[in-house]
Amino acid sequence: MYILVIEDNPDLVANLYDFLEPRGYVVDAAGSARGGLHFVQEKVYDAIILDLTLPDMDGLEVCKRLRDSGCDTPVLMLTARDTLDDKLEGFGSGADDYLVKPFAMQELDARLKALVRRVSGDQSRELLRLADLAFDPATLQLERDGRSISLPPIPLKILALLLRQSPRVVPRREIERRIWGDTRPDSDALRAHMSVLRAAIDRPFDKHLLRTVHSIGYQLIAPDEIQG
Repeated sequence: MYILVIEDNPDLVANLYDFLEPRGYVVDAAGSARGGLHFVQEKVYDAIILDLTLPDMDGLEVCKRLRDSGCDTPVLMLTARDTLDDKLEGFGSGADDYLVKPFAMQELDARLKALVRRVSGDQSRELLRLADLAFDPATLQLERDGRSISLPPIPLKILALLLRQSPRVVPRREIERRIWGDTRPDSDALRAHMSVLRAAIDRPFDKHLLRTVHSIGYQLIAPDEIQG
């Protein structure tokens, strides 16, 4: 597995090399945002470990630039910031997962493997539609009312799951299991991703499709199907 580490702490980078390389990872490391972006232009990676605080550019901006350039490599963001707002920012910039420092190397390993499994998994290619929302899993093109919508990878996967299950209410635990597998996220992760999804597909429009069913889960449903 080819991994890019964008991190300016040399001690942490050394620890990552020492832990990951004996386990079969091939690791490149950049101590700055610009160095990391240069690596991405030159090579293809299975995953990127990205520090949120870098000397020349905020990690959020790095992640946005990666996504804007068309890079869909999974990004695991490392940070000491652990509030829900911080996580919302990270997921909103395009991060796939979020690990708070200090962390156990074994958890980092598990999360990297889970990210790569999700990306490499088979995706159904049928066009998914609900009301004026349309998503093509083959091209990852998402539109609502003729307007193109951009979403980070994890909210996009959640959207595809909810579209395939619509109008069924999908329990939180099922979403977590289908998206993250056995490596469950922290308690705020799903809520943060759902907030990103809602902001993209509902907030700009008069009629909302995404419903939170209190204490159960989430549902995508056409406005004319809502009872009461």
